[in-house]
This record gives sequence, C-alpha cells and structure tokens, in this order.
Amino acid sequence: QYLDNKGIPYKKVGKLIVATDETQIKTLEGLYERGLKNNVKDLRMIDCKEITSIEPHCRGVKAIHSPHTGIVDYAVVTKHYGEDFIKLGGKIHYNFEANSIRTFNETKDENSDVNKYPVEIASKSGKVVHAGFVLTCAGLYADKVATMSCGSAEPAIIPFRGEYLLLNPEKQYLVKGNIYPVPDTRFPFLGVHFTPKLDGSVWLGPNAVLALKREGYKSSDVSFQDIWEIVRYKGFHKVASKYFQYGVKEQMKSLFLNLHVEELRKFIPELCVSDVSRGPSGVRAQAISAEGELVEDFSFDTGSIKRVLHCRNAPSPAATSSLAIGSELANKVLNIMKNF
Repeated sequence: QYLDNKGIPYKKVGKLIVATDETQIKTLEGLYERGLKNNVKDLRMIDCKEITSIEPHCRGVKAIHSPHTGIVDYAVVTKHYGEDFIKLGGKIHYNFEANSIRTFNETKDENSDVNKYPVEIASKSGKVVHAGFVLTCAGLYADKVATMSCGSAEPAIIPFRGEYLLLNPEKQYLVKGNIYPVPDTRFPFLGVHFTPKLDGSVWLGPNAVLALKREGYKSSDVSFQDIWEIVRYKGFHKVASKYFQYGVKEQMKSLFLNLHVEELRKFIPELCVSDVSRGPSGVRAQAISAEGELVEDFSFDTGSIKRVLHCRNAPSPAATSSLAIGSELANKVLNIMKNF
C-alpha cells in the first residue's frame, strides 16, 4: 500500500522456498504451517512438477510458493521515508559522526530549553544536536553508540560480509522469481538464494564470511583495531568454536567461485561457473551475546541516560517489516516518555 501511495516501482515475482532433498521436508512443512498461521495470502505447498511450472530451470522435491512476494529498490524506499520525515518537520543531518551522548540536569523552569531538550549529541567535527529523546539504530556501530550513553557493551556487533554473484545477462532467463533454500536450523545464516532485481539483474548468494573491519565491504578492508576487538570478545570465541567448520566452508566459497556455484547448482543444475561474475556485497551487523549466542530478535538498551533508547539488533526481514517496526519503536518511545 505504501509503495502504491508513493508511486514507487515494484514487481510481484513470487517466491519459492525449495527443498532439494527429503531431509528438508519436515522443516519446510513447519515453515508452511507458520505461514498459514500468519495469514500469508495464497500460500501453497507444491510438488516437483509444480516447481518446474513456476521456475522451469529449478529442481526440488517440494516447495512453498508465495505468489505475492515482490521486489523493490530499497534505496528508493529509504529516500521516500526521509522525505516523509522532513515533511513532518524533521531534519536530517548528513555526515554526522556521533562522538558523544550526554544529558543535562533539568531545571525548575518549565520553559527552559534544557528541560525540553536535555540530551546532547556531539559529532567529531564539533556539530551539536539537542533532543528531548533519542532513539538510536546504529547498525554496525550499535554497541559503540550504546556505550556513549553508558549502555552495555554487550551484545557486541560482529561484522559478517555477504558476497553476491551476478548472473550473466544472457543467463538471466534461468531465474524468474525469488528462489530460497530451506533454512538449516543448525547454522546461523540463511544460505544462498536467487534474487531478481528491478533492473533485470539477478543476484546469487550471499555467502557469510567474517569481515576484518566493521565496514568491511571488500576482502581488502582491514582494521587491526576492529580485529582486536573481535578476537578478544569472549562471545566470539564461543561462536567461532561452535561454527568453525561452517565458517571455513563459507571462506572457501568466497575464495573459489566453483564452490559457490556448486551450492547454487542444487537448485539450478545447468548453472556453470562461466555463467556468473563477482558482484556487490553487504555487511551484516550480527549481535552476539557474551554467552556466544547469535541474537535472533530485537535487543533494546537504555543505559544510564533514560532519555536514550538503543535498538541494538534488527534482524532480517527488517527492511520488509520496516513500517511495522517503526510503528512499534514509536510506541515504545512514547511509553517511555510518559515517565518524564
């Protein structure tokens, strides 16, 4: 509805969650039941013949089909969110690298600016913003920003880079809609999938490798300070031990295209290494507890400054759910502000 109201281009391409062997069917059926309970429109469980009728080049033993799943350019969506915010009287400060968050003692003067806007956020360049309440959603720097207001350093953010491959233009006919794997509950990440874009390109992947810098979008991006913070964090030791074999496999897929393509061939057998090229990457801000657990849900923290609320973790599909999440966050902030 938001996309229609704003005239934002999108396309309903549908989605298949494909079981490539019998061992995945029980998990697939569990996903299907959850989808029905959440009233996902026109959701169906289909067999191998129906899979090929929807995706002629895809192979599987069983799949969930969601015909109304669509694609959109989230850069465009984000731009519209910003425009909406400005129209409501908001102001966006670009290139504002927060350096400190502090609060001032309120006075008896109800009209005092200190009472109205007691929280001060300062940037490294010396710019200052005052606010009555602050909500932070700092992604890769969520833990760093939280500690600025004496919040906990845990859960810590550990960066994982997801590297995509691009399907060559002459092979884009192989994929019509979204093709996803059945999640393996033993491992923390979803696994490779096929994602068509509005511009006609098809993204394949991603893998999941430890980034050696918070903003480590390339393998050559290295920060020794960030590496030191990662390796000394006790929660990371436990995660690394638990998922060591999985991590090595993902790193090998990063280094050797044929291993990445081999994973994709489980769904589209005719895919070859010559059909793909290296594409863009993203960095996942993965919150990890001190006990070595990957945080799967939202995590909030106020620290010692009660007028500041930190959203420490926003798990997938946060972009798809962004309007609903925004509404929940707004209600949470309003409830906290009742105490002031």
